[in-house]
Amino acid sequence: MELNDLYRDVILDHNRRPRNFGSLESADASVEGFNPLCGDRLTLRLKLSDDTISDIRFEGQGCAISTASASLMTEAVKGKRREEALALFERVHQLLTDDAAPEASGLGKLAALSGVREYPARVKCASLCWHTLASALKAADLKSVPAVSTE
Repeated sequence: MELNDLYRDVILDHNRRPRNFGSLESADASVEGFNPLCGDRLTLRLKLSDDTISDIRFEGQGCAISTASASLMTEAVKGKRREEALALFERVHQLLTDDAAPEASGLGKLAALSGVREYPARVKCASLCWHTLASALKAADLKSVPAVSTE
């Protein structure tokens, strides 16, 4: 099986069966993300315990890439400290937007997002949840954070 086929299978699996999808009661932060270009919309909620993401969930509707990216992201950041999750945001953002980005090695399943860079119109679909996460983590002491848009 080729690497591109494996990546496509990961995206399809996370779109069909998104992980950490649903509501999260008594979240420490709740942020809405919206991509006006294609209509992807999500609400991200997270709980912090000693500056570590103890739980994270998302709800909303979006394309396959948007849903899969949110699912992959929630799996990747659960259990990480705030600064680790923000560093991962920076690394994934670079992977999605920079043609000179370093290899995706060490990213595990998140490497599946690397193919999105070949479709510039879809980069915002994949990055919406990540920008929403960064907003939530930077203001997690607030219960509700202003909405994020990928305009």
